[in-house]
Amino acid sequence: MVNLDRVLPRAGGELRYGDLPGERRPVVLTHGAGMDHRMFDAQARDLHGAGHRVVTWDQRGHGASTLGPGTRFTAASALDDLVALLDHLDLDRPVLVGHSLGGNLSQALVRRLPDRAHALIVLDATWNAGPLTPAERFLLPLAAPSLALIPAARLPGMMARASAVTPEGIAECEATFARIPKRVFLDVWRATAALVDPDPDYCTPVPLGLVRGDRDRTGNIAAAMPRWARAEGVREHVVPDAGHVVTLDAPEATSRAIRDIIDGWAAGGGRPE
Repeated sequence: MVNLDRVLPRAGGELRYGDLPGERRPVVLTHGAGMDHRMFDAQARDLHGAGHRVVTWDQRGHGASTLGPGTRFTAASALDDLVALLDHLDLDRPVLVGHSLGGNLSQALVRRLPDRAHALIVLDATWNAGPLTPAERFLLPLAAPSLALIPAARLPGMMARASAVTPEGIAECEATFARIPKRVFLDVWRATAALVDPDPDYCTPVPLGLVRGDRDRTGNIAAAMPRWARAEGVREHVVPDAGHVVTLDAPEATSRAIRDIIDGWAAGGGRPE
């Protein structure tokens, strides 16, 4: 487990983060909704072992990071937190790696501030700028109200079974989801939906890598990510026998996919090193 031994005070809470030193390009790992930095433990160890500086953190209201009284989780505050973390660490255009909500946040940062990131790797997240079918437009705002109807005691288990497919992955997801209050989780879900902002003319301005578990059935990811890969002419790395939380269902294969993407850019003359 990566030790989050550092603190960044923020309005409405504080962020806990860890910073593993390395000579190669910094990599910032941003976890998904309801999860925390531990979902990236295997990937952090692998990237650090390959020589990268690796930053992991818990978003406000998740894991060891706090959400102050009267403060609600929003997409804007989460994005500002990520920018503030990059500023605080004075990171020179790191590779941003984000899962689910973390992938949506990382996309939004690159879209708003393209000069702040060297490259982007998205794991099991929808395409923020991608087109939505009529059905997807209809269902997107209904997700949080539907989850609100589920009793708080049942929600972690239900979400875990929807997020992972291996016994280990399901158990870890359920334990992590159980740590976040239902009201915060619903705000997090609303924030994720708020980051979806279709734009047919937008193209990712930095090198892009896409990774997805082959059994991910969350939202429209299984349909949107292949469309995204085709639209931008990149390879979609599909990890066998893994669900939405691909890092827990298939840690070694996911670590290998992330490292292969970064090493492939370097070998092909791309910017990340």
